[in-house]
Amino acid sequence: VQLQASGGGLVQAGGSLKLSCAASARSFSMYNMGWFRQAPGKEREFVAAITWGGASIYYTDSVKGRFTISRDNAKNTVYLQMNSLKPEDTAVYYCAADLKVTPERPSYRKFANHATYDYWGQGTLVTVSS
Repeated sequence: VQLQASGGGLVQAGGSLKLSCAASARSFSMYNMGWFRQAPGKEREFVAAITWGGASIYYTDSVKGRFTISRDNAKNTVYLQMNSLKPEDTAVYYCAADLKVTPERPSYRKFANHATYDYWGQGTLVTVSS
């Protein structure tokens, strides 16, 4: 599975960007998908996740109300719409895919854990200027 993230760039505080992550696999509709970010000198952190059918969505508290994760299974793509961007949102953003089919109930704890994911994209840089 190859994941190609795009859409990053330089934006002023208060602005918007929409990230895309295109997957190469035809079974994309069965994958749970997540977005993570890593700021300079910091650990990678969870941003948002969406389950394979879109029934469950999770966000870290700092982006709730500003970011929206969505997916288009017909296009094998997951999106992250980012509004009201802040300088602290500056980071490299990574998409990730969880291919495992398990009886485990979806949960924030599961999808916020980077170890849940099997494949990662290359990252796209988002820079928010003040």
